[in-house]
Amino acid sequence: MSCISDPLALDVGGMKLKVPVVIASGTWAYEAGMWADDLTRHVGAICSKAITKDPCPGNPGCRIWETPSGVLNSIGLQNEGIDRFIDCRLPDLKKRGVPVMLNVCMQSAEDLAYMMDRIAEAGDMVDGVELNVSCPNTDHGCMSWGVDPALTAQATEMARRRWDGPLWVKLTPQAPDIPAVAKAAESAGASAVVTANTWLGMAIDTLRGVPVFSRRVAGLSGPAVFPLALRVVWDAAGAVKIPVIGCGGVDGPDSALAMIMAGASAVEVGAALFGDFKVLENVHEGLLAAVERWNVASLAELIGRARRA
Repeated sequence: MSCISDPLALDVGGMKLKVPVVIASGTWAYEAGMWADDLTRHVGAICSKAITKDPCPGNPGCRIWETPSGVLNSIGLQNEGIDRFIDCRLPDLKKRGVPVMLNVCMQSAEDLAYMMDRIAEAGDMVDGVELNVSCPNTDHGCMSWGVDPALTAQATEMARRRWDGPLWVKLTPQAPDIPAVAKAAESAGASAVVTANTWLGMAIDTLRGVPVFSRRVAGLSGPAVFPLALRVVWDAAGAVKIPVIGCGGVDGPDSALAMIMAGASAVEVGAALFGDFKVLENVHEGLLAAVERWNVASLAELIGRARRA
């Protein structure tokens, strides 16, 4: 990680971010209007929706449930598959002037090998890869790889053997030992780790007397998880030398700055965008104001500031 020009610009795990704010996977539509400059000039990159080897219809039944302090989701990886994404979707996204991280969700070793080979073939079309070993909303693969350090290392090694570009590994907060998993990803070749995906939760439909979601559990995101996510950033940043990207409940400049002061080099914003797109501009301007308020040359000087107190 290094400062490259203006006060907020950073090289984070091989990705040159003009602003260390990234839109989290699954929270930004592909329609061209969503990629207009008035929205995207406040972010450094956008993560794609989760991509699997084959097209996936997603989970049946209810997929979104609002809670008093966040949202539960059980989308279930609905997507068009890696072949259609690379052949049809990616060329269009590349014209929009915003770096795209491909969120690659592995369900088996064979699936990951195929997807990473397709990505390597795409060459410069791909800005970076976010290896998703953390999605809680599927019965196969994903989070089962991310709860175990050895399996996380195995997945990261497989991806790294086929791709020498930026490789962020998105961890699960369900892992019993986050520092161990982060170190496993680092030792296996990750450029950065993203902490973290959603927390497992559930909801009951009290009018029908049944669980809301067909899989019973779902992933919780939003303000409720921010203190938990901040602790995970702190723990991961203390364990690895590669950059940490904080993700979970960031809804404004103060929560973004807290993540950075805990040791994150960048943050991802997700659920907050369901309520107000302006959160991106607010975070951008708030981080610029923090550089001035702390009288430092760049935001990089504030990374881990709380750890040095």
